[in-house]
Amino acid sequence: MAAVDSHGDGDLVSPGELLGDSRDLIAGRGAYVAPNGRSIRASLTGTHRVTPPQPGAPDQRSTVEVVGHRAQGAVPQPGSVVIARVTKVIARMVSVDIMCVESKAVKEKFTGIIRQQDVRATEIDKVDMYLSFRPGDIVRALVVSLSTPSDLSLGDARAYYLSTAKNELGVVSAQSIGGGNMVPISWTEMQCSLTGQIEHRKVAKNA
Repeated sequence: MAAVDSHGDGDLVSPGELLGDSRDLIAGRGAYVAPNGRSIRASLTGTHRVTPPQPGAPDQRSTVEVVGHRAQGAVPQPGSVVIARVTKVIARMVSVDIMCVESKAVKEKFTGIIRQQDVRATEIDKVDMYLSFRPGDIVRALVVSLSTPSDLSLGDARAYYLSTAKNELGVVSAQSIGGGNMVPISWTEMQCSLTGQIEHRKVAKNA
């Protein structure tokens, strides 16, 4: 079957751009299969490449990949654990800047979105974003997927959906309103080391 993709070899692509169909192509480096199971999209900025299968290989689909056009450092991928800083909190989602992927720092700006339904695994409808995160918090989160240009709710085709819906995910470092360091005292509360004031957070286990 002939590979169907929306770019030719050597074309420059950016995160979220459509590379092809998973029925015809295998997602290689710098590419991933979208949650719909069909679309293959770029996860970084770079050059589009398609490599034919080896003769006799059991899977005769070509492999599509994106080769970074410069040294980029770590790049978020679905399934990666990231460290990020909260930049904005609104009623149904939180915006963050991703700083590290696993233990490696990023060199480009990657934006993450934690939606209300992805904060925790239970009582999702009772999640209050303002009582879970605050701007400046450092969070550990799991990359769920990369948004697509058609997702108008984000307004940013480069935003990654993140989840903190596991015990080990959530706020790992925070400061109080008064500027003191916060110490976890439960999975939903942190206490200021200077004033003793208690504030709500979605706290990561072993934070």
